[in-house]
Amino acid sequence: MKNYLLTGILILLTANLFAQVADSAMRKVNLQGAVNFRDAGGYSTKDGRHVKWRKVYRSADLSKLTDADLAELKARKITFDVDLRGHQEAATAPDKLNPNTDYILCPAGSDSLNTITRDLAAHKNADSIMMAFYGNTRYLADRYKPFFNKLLSLPDDQSLVFHCTAGKDRTGMGAALFLYSLGVPYQTIVDDYTASNYYRRAESQKAINAMVSMMHIDPQSAKSLMDVKKAYLDATFTAINKQYGSVDQFLKNQIGLSERDIETLKSKYLQ
Repeated sequence: MKNYLLTGILILLTANLFAQVADSAMRKVNLQGAVNFRDAGGYSTKDGRHVKWRKVYRSADLSKLTDADLAELKARKITFDVDLRGHQEAATAPDKLNPNTDYILCPAGSDSLNTITRDLAAHKNADSIMMAFYGNTRYLADRYKPFFNKLLSLPDDQSLVFHCTAGKDRTGMGAALFLYSLGVPYQTIVDDYTASNYYRRAESQKAINAMVSMMHIDPQSAKSLMDVKKAYLDATFTAINKQYGSVDQFLKNQIGLSERDIETLKSKYLQ
């Protein structure tokens, strides 16, 4: 019985890996100086429409883009850049941008993130730290309201990228809220979120190794910090529902999206 169970788990994991490989052929943007750079398009909504391709992209750090990378962004008409990092992160590794890019920094809640690694170094439970981070709604509105404002104002012939440092946590929350506003099912939102484990696999392992060797953090805690888990995103949505009544009410009353704004988003980003 145990062997059957292990075989089933292996088949499931293998199928998920193949699905990610197939998906990345359409979604991943191959850049020399950035990882986890991918198209947020193509997802089906509850009403049978699809998120438009080549309109909204998500990424990790953009400070190391090459000239060839910048040419690729230009070819994709990416002229809006929403940076979800804190002031210190952005100052230490400023984005490399094409001329005339509309850039905005949305630092709410990010300048205190160094406490996470400090807590890990103090041998606090990594899963608990990440659950607390994801379950904290204090900064959500201030962080993502400017993001939605840019989405609403994006010209029809241009595209937008949003990112943080790793492109998995703050970016993952932003992608989740964006896709939710368009009517994408929650399981699909989770799949997009957890895909960072695939897109960041090599980079995450490097970060884990560095935390273990340089900060003496135990390997499992370092892995939990670098992983993206459904439970983390669930914590955000659970906290929003508990504090604001529903995600729809949060988008309406905290982000400031009227019914007309939601329809505008769907008109701009669905087909």
